[in-house]
Amino acid sequence: MSQKSSSQNKKYRAGAFGDIYTGIVMLPKEIEIEKEVSPPLELRFQLPDFRAAVQDVLKTREAGEFLSGALAGAMTKAVLAPLETIRTRMVVGVGSKNISGSFLEVIEQQGWQGLWAGNGINMLRIIPTQAIELGTFECVKRTMTSAQEKWSENEFPKVQIGPLSLNFSLSWISPVAVAGAAAGVASTLVCHPLEVLKDRLTISRDVYPNLSIAISKIYKDGGIGAFYSGISPTLIGMLPYSTCYYFMYDTIKTSYCKSKNKKTLNRPEMLVLGALAGLTASTISFPLEVARKRLMVGALQGKCPPHMAGALSEVIHEEGLMGLYRGWGASCLKVMPSSGITWMFYEAWKDILLSDKRFI
Repeated sequence: MSQKSSSQNKKYRAGAFGDIYTGIVMLPKEIEIEKEVSPPLELRFQLPDFRAAVQDVLKTREAGEFLSGALAGAMTKAVLAPLETIRTRMVVGVGSKNISGSFLEVIEQQGWQGLWAGNGINMLRIIPTQAIELGTFECVKRTMTSAQEKWSENEFPKVQIGPLSLNFSLSWISPVAVAGAAAGVASTLVCHPLEVLKDRLTISRDVYPNLSIAISKIYKDGGIGAFYSGISPTLIGMLPYSTCYYFMYDTIKTSYCKSKNKKTLNRPEMLVLGALAGLTASTISFPLEVARKRLMVGALQGKCPPHMAGALSEVIHEEGLMGLYRGWGASCLKVMPSSGITWMFYEAWKDILLSDKRFI
């Protein structure tokens, strides 16, 4: 160690035992303690790769049917929105009591754009509704048919009580009817809030000028429950309609194909059979539809029946039995082409999306 370095590192101070040396202790390099510098801690998060799983799901038959239903519903509503507007106004008793008068009334008050009032929310509503409804119908129908076949192959249970023999067979249950009911219930539970919004935007444009204001005002007035106003009559009305609708279409389609020795229908035949199924189902369940609409928008007119029976009684008291079918003509004009076009588009999209042999 050099003298200069030593002088710089030494310091002296006086004490009781003489000069005390304090300074920096210099250790030889051979015995210096080396401090290991640990690398900085790195946290890495790697999300699992879902691409393969998503691709596998999209290739399934169920995904193709759900997508076909969504596309068919969107295309149908884009064409038939004016008829939906006229039908809704007549069913709830707003404006003119005939189709042509209601049509002209909307144009005079709101212009041509008024015929598509609420169509934005209607498109948002119909895409998930048709996807869930048609996809659920196909899935439940296949499941029920498969269950019946397996039940028959395994010899369904039999109970013998003396001379009385009970056979627990599932053959009396129609897979199509069960699937139709399940489709209606599933789509209603998921998409009912969108139906409420669509009706409010269609009937009261001055109160609900756009979607965001409608959502805010409905929530402020009644909370989440307000979006499910009329859910009970909707479910009650949906069950007979949906069951009859899908049962009629499948039955007519099967019978027609057998009579003509055909495996599939062409597009015009799908259009006609779908329209007939819609007409039959709408006619049977239309009084329940009138009561449902009255309950959903009754608050806007300052009077809201307490329940479905009250709504039906109110209509009969005010307008007689024929009041239960007020707007039936407009409803048929909407339901028949809507049903026919939906089935035509749906079958066409299925042919495109499910053409792979894996889905057969």
